[in-house]
Amino acid sequence: MAADLFGQQKAYEPLASRMRPATLDQYIGQEHVVGIGAPLRKALDAGQLHSLIFWGPPGVGKTTLARLIAHYVDAEFLSLSAVMSGVKEIRESVVRAQHFHAAGKKTVLFIDEVHRFNKSQQDAFLPYVEDGTFIFIGATTENPSFELNNALLSRAQVYVLRSLTEDQLNHILKQALSRTGNQADEGAIQLISASADGDARRALNILEMTLQLNAGQAVSREHVAEMLGDKARRFDKGGEAFYDQISALHKSVRGSDPDGALYWFARMLDGGCDPLYIARRVVRMASEDIGNADPRALTLCVNAWDVQERLGSPEGELAIAQAVVYLACAPKSNAVYKAFNEVRAMIRSQPSYEVPLHLRNAPTKLMKTLDYGTEYRYAHDEPDAFAAGENYLPPELRHERFYHPVNRGLESKIGQKLEYLRGLNEQSPLQRYPEEGE
Repeated sequence: MAADLFGQQKAYEPLASRMRPATLDQYIGQEHVVGIGAPLRKALDAGQLHSLIFWGPPGVGKTTLARLIAHYVDAEFLSLSAVMSGVKEIRESVVRAQHFHAAGKKTVLFIDEVHRFNKSQQDAFLPYVEDGTFIFIGATTENPSFELNNALLSRAQVYVLRSLTEDQLNHILKQALSRTGNQADEGAIQLISASADGDARRALNILEMTLQLNAGQAVSREHVAEMLGDKARRFDKGGEAFYDQISALHKSVRGSDPDGALYWFARMLDGGCDPLYIARRVVRMASEDIGNADPRALTLCVNAWDVQERLGSPEGELAIAQAVVYLACAPKSNAVYKAFNEVRAMIRSQPSYEVPLHLRNAPTKLMKTLDYGTEYRYAHDEPDAFAAGENYLPPELRHERFYHPVNRGLESKIGQKLEYLRGLNEQSPLQRYPEEGE
């Protein structure tokens, strides 16, 4: 610990904390949110601060920006971490905010990692947001649409914060070197910025650790490389990077690009993603995007999942890679996926039609007397095992058609078969629901 003017030891403060900007004009990054003329900056300049949510990856300045905003509008700043806080801490913050409010003072209540609060905890803030006791600012790495209550979202504007560029990180690092009186060559700065992967906190931590290991001497690229070793890239398993990368993998498969699919698969593994999660998602891709154009795809994906569970790495990862490449190269069809979603949407919007009598089972004498199962035609007893003219939908939906096979892969043959069977239905004199006048 360093000594102050009186010879007393001061508590250690990380470089990332010491480098927090003191004013909004010193803040680096997020120009699309707080730059001159940006939406939030306009609101601040007009004195119209509103409750808001900052959504972005780690180390992009969410907490710092919340502090600067409170200072900018001359408001008291109260902070809670959803990881460390509970109902008791929430109540204490509300009481403090109420005291400030009674004294005519504005209060900003900042909740870090707000997605960690459960529904009831999130609901606890609503009355005080409504009556102006405090201005609510939440920070999250998670997609607010999935993790935050609709009631809270409806009262807060969501601002998406972006990873910092390497140029922005370079600027922050050079500021830190200047302020601390240390030196580093351009190669070292560039390597730190690239390794930080858009995270300012991580960049400053790397710089600080390298300076400590070199006893304050000028830092070279070789020093940084030695300190970093083989550290993994940023991969927030619950955050936006996670969803972006699985989305990129899925879209590469759908787009029939095995190289892109393999790249994103390997990127997720490199970042520490659980291969079993990827295996589960790959099974969904087989049904959603390949479907009956190549039914073998689903079997292959389930087998790859099984290999991962049975053998682990690296055999399981190779099996998943094989499945990923197969999916990317397979013929594509989302006909089953679309049909399933269409049926579900119709069911939610339509009455609950009863099962037609001819489709009901009749295991008891009473059910038989009520005509359950009457006139049911057992398909195996019909020519070619097909009861031409039969209908298996409620009469109100007799003309509906949900599944439309595409003209690719095996599904093209499925489509031809269905057209042939529909032709037999139309020609049959045994129509289940004949049109009026027939």
